[in-house]
Amino acid sequence: MTTPPSSHYERLGGDAGVRRIVERFYDIMDSAPEAANVRALHAASLKRSREKLYMYLSGWTGGPPLYEQQYGHPRLRARHLPFAIGARERDEWLWCMERAIDEQALPEDLRALLWQKLRVLADHMRNQEEPSDALRLPEA
Repeated sequence: MTTPPSSHYERLGGDAGVRRIVERFYDIMDSAPEAANVRALHAASLKRSREKLYMYLSGWTGGPPLYEQQYGHPRLRARHLPFAIGARERDEWLWCMERAIDEQALPEDLRALLWQKLRVLADHMRNQEEPSDALRLPEA
């Protein structure tokens, strides 16, 4: 009897699985017109971005905390403040990530969990108020 993988990292296929998602994500971002705005926030070469996202996702999914070992606490929102990230950029980032994840052979429960957590993470990176945000009333 085999023991099922215990972490999301292992269920993604470990190092190779995380790298596949990151590589596909940036390939899509680099080539899809639907991602033009989020692509414009990145350097001409995506090499460094690919490596940083890979390192971050490694630890975020329960694998080796590579990003923290090299750069310290991720402080994602603070690190993204220099970039104007609104709903459009968030949605384009998610569009790329959804396609990258959908292309992987993953169990449906893992796919749904990743998608749920990535949507929250991407929304947290927004630092531009949308016109409709200013009009939204607080919930009671």
